[in-house]
Amino acid sequence: MSDDDIESSLDSEGEGIKQMKLYQHTDRVARALKARSASAGVPITPEDFEHLDQLHYEGREAVERAVDRLGVERGDDILDIGSGLGGPARWLAHKVGCDVRALELQADLDSAARQLTSACGLDEKVTHICGDILDPACEPGPFDALVSWLVFLHIPNRSALLAGCRERLKLGGGLYAEDFYLRSPLTAKETKLLEEEVYCTSLVDEEQYVSELEASGFEAVQFEDRTEAWHRFVVDRQGSFVENRDQFVRTYNEATYSALASFYRTMVTLFSGGRLGGVVVSARAGPIG
Repeated sequence: MSDDDIESSLDSEGEGIKQMKLYQHTDRVARALKARSASAGVPITPEDFEHLDQLHYEGREAVERAVDRLGVERGDDILDIGSGLGGPARWLAHKVGCDVRALELQADLDSAARQLTSACGLDEKVTHICGDILDPACEPGPFDALVSWLVFLHIPNRSALLAGCRERLKLGGGLYAEDFYLRSPLTAKETKLLEEEVYCTSLVDEEQYVSELEASGFEAVQFEDRTEAWHRFVVDRQGSFVENRDQFVRTYNEATYSALASFYRTMVTLFSGGRLGGVVVSARAGPIG
């Protein structure tokens, strides 16, 4: 199947998530690469693009937390689910020495991620796959660990998602995911913002989240609330983004700035209500059946 065929086959599946302004204007990757290439003779590293490709909360710190929580080591085979522009995957390969499969549904993000990985010289350690975690034939594993940042919230078929995660792990392998959860009932406005601006149509509370993981074959489940930290993060992010508006527009353009500014405001609104929760979940793969 050609790249064009792959992109066409995913259009219907990826169309909804493109409501998220965070995932629009991927042309900013080419602009960033062009700006960075101006420093001739200086090796390009994943750190050069952290402002661009770490789309989750708390940046590199969140990836370091996953390494510590799971005990990830050099040579481990890792699957990054919903890898986006590939920031965490490249960091794991570059800093830890993991072999990472970066699985991303959206063809334009996958293509841009490949460019960044090649620029960093990490093609041998990071393999990009444009595909769907809900497809059992897609990267069946088994892997030493599965990681994911702010992706599960986009997948309403939670039972298929969690079962697929367990099936792809070696016995005792680790799962690490940063996700949203329901702290208390949402307002009508919050529900609409989540559906239309964040492409999040299904949230569960802590009790249900843990029970779903256990029912899917996971053990030693840890559920760490990160709501307050993420609220501070999104407020600081919005403030810094507005403060550096002129520089951002010069590097990219006004349309990209407006799209991201709108999304950042939305997340401040959602976390300010205290009803949307942020969570780090980790678990170990138990016996199947």
